[in-house]
Amino acid sequence: MNDDPTPNADDETPTPLPPRRRGIYVLPNAITLGALFSAFYGIVMAINGRFEAACIAIFVAAVLDSLDGRVARMTNSQSAFGEQMDSLSDMVAFGAAPALIMYQWALQDLGRLGWIPAFVYIAGAALRLARFNVNIGVVDKRFFQGLPSPAAAALVMGFIWVMDDAGFKGVSRIGWIQWMAFGVTLYAGLSMVTNAPFYSFKVWGGRRTVPFAVMIALVLGIALVALDPPRVLFGIFCLYGLSGYAVYAWRKFKGRHASVVALSTDEPDEKGLHP
Repeated sequence: MNDDPTPNADDETPTPLPPRRRGIYVLPNAITLGALFSAFYGIVMAINGRFEAACIAIFVAAVLDSLDGRVARMTNSQSAFGEQMDSLSDMVAFGAAPALIMYQWALQDLGRLGWIPAFVYIAGAALRLARFNVNIGVVDKRFFQGLPSPAAAALVMGFIWVMDDAGFKGVSRIGWIQWMAFGVTLYAGLSMVTNAPFYSFKVWGGRRTVPFAVMIALVLGIALVALDPPRVLFGIFCLYGLSGYAVYAWRKFKGRHASVVALSTDEPDEKGLHP
C-alpha cells in the first residue's frame, strides 16, 4: 500500500492545450481579393461611363482568378476559407459585375424588359457556382458542366469592348445593339446552367511539362491577342461559348454519353456517366 500523498504522474489528467488559432494564407487570398477589387473597379468605371476600362477590369479579374488556385496548390496553402472566398469573389466578379455593367451600357433604356437578361445572367452565375461546388467530386475533370462563369463574363464583356472600340457610344439609344446585347447576355446566362460539356484544359494545365509545340502555340496566341485585343478575345470566347454545344451534339450523334456527371466516383472520366 502506497501512503505517499504525492499523486502519481500517470494518474494526473493532462491539462488541455488551448485551441490553435487558424491563420489565413496571405498570397492566394490576396490574389482573390485582387480579383474582387478588379470587379469593383469595373462596376465603378461603368457607372462613370468608362466601359472600356470596365471590360478590361473584368478580364484582369479572370486572369487573377485563374492564378489564385494554382498559387495555393504550388505553395501548399489550400484551405476551406480560401475556397469559400474564391467562390464569393467569382460571384461578384463574373456574376454581379458583368450583369450590372451590361445593364448600365445597353439595357437600362429597355425598362423592365432590360431586367430580364441581366437577372437571368446573374442567377445563372449563382446556380453555376453552386452546382460546381456540390458536383466537384463527380464531374469529368476534362470538362466543365455548363459554360464556366469567367468565360461567360468574357463573352459579355468582350461584346461591350468590341462595340466600344468600334466607336459606338450611347448604345442605349441604338436599337439593334441593344437587342444584340440582350441576346448575348441571355445566351451567356443560360449557357452557364446547361449540361453541355465545355473543355476545361485541365489536362494540360495540371502537367509539369508540355510538348514544345504547345509553348509555340501559346506564344503565337499571345501575339495574336496583342494585335487587336477586343476582337481577338471576343472571337476566342465566342468559339469557346459554342464549343460545348458542338461537343454535346457530336457525342449524341456518335451515341455516346453526353453528360459529364458520374454516378460513381471510382472512374468518373470513363464510367457511370448519365445517358
